[in-house]
Amino acid sequence: MSLPIEPRRPVQGQRPPLMQNDPFSKPDYTDSFYDAVGGHDTFVKLIDVFYDGVATDPVLRPMYPEEDLAPAKRRFLMFLEQYWGGPTTYGEERGHPRLRMRHMPFRVTPEAKDRWLFHMRTAVDALELPPLYEGTLWDYMERAALSMVNSPSDS
Repeated sequence: MSLPIEPRRPVQGQRPPLMQNDPFSKPDYTDSFYDAVGGHDTFVKLIDVFYDGVATDPVLRPMYPEEDLAPAKRRFLMFLEQYWGGPTTYGEERGHPRLRMRHMPFRVTPEAKDRWLFHMRTAVDALELPPLYEGTLWDYMERAALSMVNSPSDS
């Protein structure tokens, strides 16, 4: 007579293994895109490279009323980190993102969107992410940029 096998009890804060040799139960597996791409340091680099371009862009720079870009950089960093599964500081400090509402005071034309995407492309490329992560991040950036357009072209 064999004894019934007791299911393994998960350790507090850990997911129970689904099967023997389950790759999702290994310690290096993460549920968040944020952790998978390198966490805070990766997003800081993304934001730094992006704003290096924005700082000298004649179309985008006027949309940042602060003398220093540091407050905008911090807000965008907090937003992206929270969106991708990192710290929830953005929501705690600023509430719901309401991206379209927050961008309404600025005239976001298709040209501005293209300039934004140009600088963001440079920033995403600087991360040298594996293709799956790069594609996932870039897809989001394209969709987000398109959704912010709120004015017709200047021409």
